Amino acid sequence: MGKVYVFDHPLIQHKTAIIRDKNTGTKDFRQLVGEIAMLMTYESTRSLPLEDVTIETPICETTVKMLKGQDVAIVPILRAGLGMVDGILQIIPNAKVGHVGLYRDPVTHEPHEYYCKMPDDLDKRQIFITDPMLATGGSAVAAIDFVKQRGGKNIIFMCLIAAPEGIEVLQKAHPDVDIFIAAKDECLNENAYIVPGLGDAGDRIFGTK
Repeated sequence: MGKVYVFDHPLIQHKTAIIRDKNTGTKDFRQLVGEIAMLMTYESTRSLPLEDVTIETPICETTVKMLKGQDVAIVPILRAGLGMVDGILQIIPNAKVGHVGLYRDPVTHEPHEYYCKMPDDLDKRQIFITDPMLATGGSAVAAIDFVKQRGGKNIIFMCLIAAPEGIEVLQKAHPDVDIFIAAKDECLNENAYIVPGLGDAGDRIFGTK
């Protein structure tokens, strides 16, 4: 079973508290989402493999640890997942970026695909699927399905806010996927919104509400 990691770092908790505030404007909200994603990347890349490499410093030859050639792909779930990409790229600037476009049926809450474009070599990459919200889990499960269908194997799901219901659904559907969360909330309401949550992340990132 993949692990569920809920961050307790003070900076992540502080910035998450600010984006929850309904009075936080689009500019600050967008910037903070990127900052939180950047901070989360440090811990979520802890398992990347290292190898010994010999280099020469200005003083002498020495052996150092460097990443073992495993490349990274970031796959945001459109559109809100885009808000986390730049923060991750600040830490892993050579990562490739794929995209999965999903929309949620307002009645059934089921996800539907409208776009999917991935790097050709997904099977060779550590993949970070991003979406600020893990609510019902339907979009996350569908996005991971699409990535696996295209050869993806080593997958991490990264989100800012998660409901227990969504975590359970995702773990049941994809027990091999680790989940990294900035904050775990109480529940979903009757409209499948996370409580207390932060509202519609896409609207708040792009100023469309």
